[in-house]
Order: sequence, then structure tokens, then C-alpha cells
Amino acid sequence: MILLSISRQPRRLGVVNAGLEIRMKYLCLVYLEKEKWHAVPDRECANCGDGFRKRGMLLAAEPLHPVETATTVRVRNGKVSVTDGPFAETKEQLAGFYLIEARDLNEAIQSASKIPPAREGSIEVRPVRELTP
Repeated sequence: MILLSISRQPRRLGVVNAGLEIRMKYLCLVYLEKEKWHAVPDRECANCGDGFRKRGMLLAAEPLHPVETATTVRVRNGKVSVTDGPFAETKEQLAGFYLIEARDLNEAIQSASKIPPAREGSIEVRPVRELTP
């Protein structure tokens, strides 16, 4: 596997696989309303991840504990502040993620549409960028 930057604005990390195909990393963020948190069985989500893995797309995937378990950390003027709970109150909460590789945004969107919680909530698809030194 060879890593290379294929874009300047924003710089995103591309991967050339054995078939010499450039693939980009995309983070698929799963959002659900609190009352729909358990609407999709874990097994169904695990099966989705297994399918992505078999197609060589999955880099990582994890569910998250409910937002009530979150801790928010801020640093202002060198002082650390720790607050229980999420940074912002929203109707939908971050429930988990899938980090995938795809040829382009269209393939990433097609893949995100197959993530089971998309039926109950939403999937935000974002390209992963390379840190610029």
C-alpha cells in the first residue's frame, strides 16, 4: 500500500491499492435520535461492517455509548475545563462511525446508504484530510 496526497485543497490522503486504484478515506458518522438508539440491532450493524471489510473498504468501525456518558474537554488560555455531557445539545446524537476507503464521494455515499441506521437517523459522510505540517 502506497500513501500519497492527491489533492491540494483540502489535502486528502489517497491510497493506491494492488490494482493501482486511488482510494480516498471517508468517515461515515452515524447519528440517531435518543429514542431510536436501539432501533437497529447490533448484529445488523456488525454484518454491514463485515460486508465492507470483505470488499476491502473498512478501516475501522465502532459504536459509541450514549451521549450522557460523554465528557467535553476545552482549553482556554492554558486552563483545562472538563464538562460532563456533549459539547452541544442536538436532536440527533453521534452513535458511531465507519471509516472506509472509497474511489470517490459517490462510492462513499452509496456505501453510507447501506449502513443500517440510515433507515432511522442519518449518516454524515466526510472526507478525511491529511494534516499539513
